[in-house]
Amino acid sequence: MSTQELFVAAARKCLCIGRKSLSGLHSLDLAAQVLAVDLGLKPALLYDSNGARVEQVQQYLSLLQSSQLVSKSLLTLDLNGNTLIVNPVTVISNLEQVLCDSHVAVIDVCYSLEKPTITNPLTAELKNMTQHLLLLLRGFEEVREAEKPLYLGEECEEWNLCTLFGLLLGYPVTYWFDQTKSFENCLSMTPLMVTTAAATWQADTACHRCCLYSFSIPAVLHEETQPNLESWRSRLQERFQQQNVLQDLTVCQTIATLPSVCL
Repeated sequence: MSTQELFVAAARKCLCIGRKSLSGLHSLDLAAQVLAVDLGLKPALLYDSNGARVEQVQQYLSLLQSSQLVSKSLLTLDLNGNTLIVNPVTVISNLEQVLCDSHVAVIDVCYSLEKPTITNPLTAELKNMTQHLLLLLRGFEEVREAEKPLYLGEECEEWNLCTLFGLLLGYPVTYWFDQTKSFENCLSMTPLMVTTAAATWQADTACHRCCLYSFSIPAVLHEETQPNLESWRSRLQERFQQQNVLQDLTVCQTIATLPSVCL
């Protein structure tokens, strides 16, 4: 079997819901993104291909690791019912940087605001959340058991998962809102600059194009967040040049205005 066929077979074996398995296209998209996490091109992948449980995703990852398709260092994280495949070295490094400098812009999108604004410096809530997650990841790395996910339930019940996902997924910006008051936001009909990074996975004789990143920034904050965006792009391009699995990196931007934005 070719490399891509091995990835597809692993997805179809482990990630079925009832009798329905992932399509070949979705299996290849997932494989390319897992490879990107393994290569350190992105720190983590939020699994949303279907409703597979975290145990199934762990089984899929373990099968890839036993087949030597990805490294043993990757782990599966269950974050209050949300499943991620994580490169712990990259995530820990990113979270440490969040605490040390401002390479990630935190955008306040509370419903009560007239327009989104930059939150600077980090709120005490965000610092505590980041420090707590760092401690949990470091501790898990020291005592991790093979083929077992890291479960975070009660520890993260009060965390703003929207903000945390932005940090875990390696975005240069992340959204925050006061979830004790409302889960709504002020992004309705706000022009958003959507940045997308894509690459081609050339394996054996076939190639597959996939999206590695997609995130938005309110257009009104484009100038303020430009240093964060440029730093992110530079780091991505530098890491991309250090590997030869994925090719033809492109980063493009479009403007979208939506009647409602779900975070």
